[in-house]
Amino acid sequence: MTDSYDYVVVGGGTAGSVIAARLSERDGPRVLLLEAGTAETSTDMATPAAWPELLQTSANWGDMTVPQRATGASVPIARGRALGGGSAINAMNFVRGHRSSYDAWAKAGLSDWGFDGLLPYFKRSENTVGRDPALRGVGGPLTVGPPDPPHPVVAALLEAAAQVGHLSAADISGGAEEGFGWSDLNIVDGRRQSAADAYLTSAVHRPNLTVVTGALVHRLSISGGRCTGVEYSTRTGTVSVGCSDEVILTAGTIGSAQLLMLSGVGPAGHLGRTGVDVVVDLPGVGEKLHDHPITNIVYRAARPVPAGVNNHGEAFGLVRSRSGLDGPDLQVLFLDAPGHIPAADVPEMGWGYTIAVSPILPFSRGSVRLASADPSVPPLVDPNYFGDDRDLAAVVEGLRLAREIGEAHALDEWREREALPGPKVTDDAGLREYVLRTLAAYNHPVGTCRMGTDSLSVVDSTLRVHGVDGLRVADGSVIPSIPSANTNATVCAIAERAAEMLLP
Repeated sequence: MTDSYDYVVVGGGTAGSVIAARLSERDGPRVLLLEAGTAETSTDMATPAAWPELLQTSANWGDMTVPQRATGASVPIARGRALGGGSAINAMNFVRGHRSSYDAWAKAGLSDWGFDGLLPYFKRSENTVGRDPALRGVGGPLTVGPPDPPHPVVAALLEAAAQVGHLSAADISGGAEEGFGWSDLNIVDGRRQSAADAYLTSAVHRPNLTVVTGALVHRLSISGGRCTGVEYSTRTGTVSVGCSDEVILTAGTIGSAQLLMLSGVGPAGHLGRTGVDVVVDLPGVGEKLHDHPITNIVYRAARPVPAGVNNHGEAFGLVRSRSGLDGPDLQVLFLDAPGHIPAADVPEMGWGYTIAVSPILPFSRGSVRLASADPSVPPLVDPNYFGDDRDLAAVVEGLRLAREIGEAHALDEWREREALPGPKVTDDAGLREYVLRTLAAYNHPVGTCRMGTDSLSVVDSTLRVHGVDGLRVADGSVIPSIPSANTNATVCAIAERAAEMLLP
């Protein structure tokens, strides 16, 4: 034991950046933030349009799923390995899901976690201009707004959506509307603003905040039913630190579940088979993993498409795949470049643009499991994409809807032809085969340390881990059911609320 802190925050991603900064705002508490990745930034990290290249660097953990039951193939999942975590490498869409997807949390028994319960924390995290002040925040650390300048192809796609009868949303990122509109982006003066940029830049100089990067946490120290510290290693050796108040896990949906299990908190049978001594038999740890899969209709352009300077996916729609739903279950995303394309299908794409479709409220559930008791060995990640056929059925409907938009007159000057899946693929069987063959992750995993009161929940409504005092989880892993949106803004709101719980 080399030192002791009031709070130890494990994981310097989006949630960790928020919580460490908020806890250290007060002079009293001593706060330690541990991050396995680097504090260094790069030109590509700062350049919005370069984010796809980041997925091939050490800033991404490089996770692969286990072979998926629906396809037999493994799928890459991006996970940030740097201060700022996912917000340092993602596509910078800072958006809320439709309020109905959060109200589902309240209906499931988490009465304080519906949209209205989260709204003050959404607002606290952001700084927006010209929006409804009852819905949007002003003065928060993250400055967000629509693309500047907007891409002309994406503008034409939005016009096309309106031409075929879809609603035009004034603030589709706010959570109160359905339809199509410009996405809010966390891009400021042409540069990415990660959660670390927004929250930690000023906080790192505080005397009561210590930030250690390159720190791989091995396990939590749990004694007498209480978490008393953590053990981690750097290039110089192994370190044990104590914690007098609380340890907060913010290692993400994969990392937080892995670390709990490495520490003996998880399904007893699995831990025993992996050689980990059981401290608390908590069967829900690592269960209920779910994510947004995504598929693309790709168009070959009739003329050069200007290079995107923002995030490539500047606008989106929230729509319903069928009647009778409480809210939208599909996101339709407009991209200024060809999307995920298997090289064998389109060897010479040339200029292009994409309409992507994601089943934004998936039914499929999977798991995270240890592959080894060694913390340096990646865990076994199984989102079970399209394990529930309802997700595949929704995507097929979404592809038909997207094609209708793609053929609208507003795109006549840009459209040469549909490159993928191609105009000959029209029946359900063909579209299903195409979706499965081109399966890609949208990289929004949640749920492995789920909030709740049932036997498979891991934390309670105050984010405390069942059966262990002095330990909370406060990242995307606690989300009980995924919101109908990219998840970064939701994780910020959860972290803001967690900080308030820790320092009321």
